[in-house]
Amino acid sequence: MIEITGHTGLTGLLGSPVSHSISPSMHNEAFHQLDLDYIYLCFDVNTKELPKAVEGLKMMKVRGFNLTMPNKNRMTELCDKLSPASEISGAVNTVVNDNGILTGYTTDGKGFMLALKDEGYTIIGKKMTLFGAGGVATAMLVQAALDGVSEISVFSIHDQFFERAEHIVEKLNKRTNCKVKLFDFDNDTILRKEISESAIIVNGTSVGMSPKTDNCILKDSSYFHKGQIVFDAIYNPKETKLLKLAKEQDCFLCNGMYMLLYQGAEAFKLWTGKEMPVELIKEKYFKQ
Repeated sequence: MIEITGHTGLTGLLGSPVSHSISPSMHNEAFHQLDLDYIYLCFDVNTKELPKAVEGLKMMKVRGFNLTMPNKNRMTELCDKLSPASEISGAVNTVVNDNGILTGYTTDGKGFMLALKDEGYTIIGKKMTLFGAGGVATAMLVQAALDGVSEISVFSIHDQFFERAEHIVEKLNKRTNCKVKLFDFDNDTILRKEISESAIIVNGTSVGMSPKTDNCILKDSSYFHKGQIVFDAIYNPKETKLLKLAKEQDCFLCNGMYMLLYQGAEAFKLWTGKEMPVELIKEKYFKQ
């Protein structure tokens, strides 16, 4: 049981909707396990309300907070400082308040890289193919490039994110040693070629997410070959149709559960300076 005192520090999540979030459970458990006098709460706040909410939290001297949809992009304009990943991606999912100075970070990409490490995989110096150019996909793209993935081929439909993706790809090619290319998803010949040359294939879209579990971003299993890593950022269902197709070719499979865990662990460390007890949290809330 969490004991609230006059010294208890506040952290939380701003988004809409937020009632489904697992973040309060994992963070409050971690605070309890490490005997830290903090509490984590959810606040249903939309983009229009965000500036006033942030100003209020700042006035109340909260230690920090997370952002989820639809607030990640808007938050970049409300921070005093941005991490390199947040500046390149144009998104913030974690804010640290240091005496009224708000610094924005994006920990989603770090969650992705740490989830791969947890499964025993390294993609540093290797080639990656990424599906999608929205918020989650962009976070994974930026962090992978910053961390040392040698080449990334991004495939996106021509939606509202495509032009933004072009600018992000340009930034990454200038500021990292990673060779990043953006392709139209409609070109199946190039898609097959890039996938065949990649050590890891990543789905950063919502295609295949519950309740539309019969949807899949690829038509069949012939795109994959044995030994590739296939990572789907979706965690509901735990095994998407994409992962089922990859299993047919004896690929190594990962879903988004541990990405969710490790993005939270990174935020926890930014606020407290301490490591989240991830093995305990994993066992209690993220059992695969």
